[in-house]
Amino acid sequence: MQLKTIHTGNFKLDGGAMFGVVPKVIWNNLNPADENNLCNWAMRCLLVEDGKRLILIDNGMGEKQPEKFFGYYHLNGDDSLKRSLNKAGVDFGDITDVFLTHLHFDHCGASLKWNSGKTLLEPTFPNAVYWSHPKHWDHALSPNPREKPSFLKENFEPLLAADQIKFIGRDLQLTENFRVKLVYGHTESMMCPVIKYKDKTIVYMADMIPSAAHVPVNYVMAYDIRPLNTMAEKGDFLKEAVENDYILFFEHDLLNECSTVIQTERGYKADRVFPLIEIL
Repeated sequence: MQLKTIHTGNFKLDGGAMFGVVPKVIWNNLNPADENNLCNWAMRCLLVEDGKRLILIDNGMGEKQPEKFFGYYHLNGDDSLKRSLNKAGVDFGDITDVFLTHLHFDHCGASLKWNSGKTLLEPTFPNAVYWSHPKHWDHALSPNPREKPSFLKENFEPLLAADQIKFIGRDLQLTENFRVKLVYGHTESMMCPVIKYKDKTIVYMADMIPSAAHVPVNYVMAYDIRPLNTMAEKGDFLKEAVENDYILFFEHDLLNECSTVIQTERGYKADRVFPLIEIL
């Protein structure tokens, strides 16, 4: 098995929305905001080579939306999905599986792209099977009013017509080394990949714990549809993570790719932070 970090660029979101009820005087020390109260965040994906399968976990925001849309999110940085994949020695046609943790636009926006005439959306990864969870898929097609702006149907619905979407089975297993943890606080049936790599367990945190700063149980995003569920899920998971020495891989942390977790008198917190390459 081989693992490679895939950077797709950075974007900005309101700091208060990202940290929920945590006061700015606290979170601003963790991820300082600009003059518009916006914090910078990564869109960090993971490439997993497992046997003959080349699995890409999430794919960032993509490039097909109009400039007005991208203007809301202040895209920045020198990375792009294609450049990062090419740097890793692969291209879109090499990917066998695209695993979508959930269908919010910053996680699946590059699933589809315009054809050369900008008349039709087509899968960005022509030879890949795209994986979603059936309950989450249905939820995304008929979202609640709060989440509706995050579910852009052009990011995923055309995959049905292309016959490239499949749904994870009840065993929640993609390969022998790639299983799925389901969580329900951020959105309905979000999937967090749990990857066995040599003697280590790496968990792709998606939006359950989007950054090292979000490890404390009560640091919950205002975007979560069931924040109390998120807290319960985090508490159970972090206990498991400490007991089993899991490595957490952060999708949105601008500076920290991975960390271990410790429990202190004041609760859980990120312990050692490091780039993924350190353990490869």
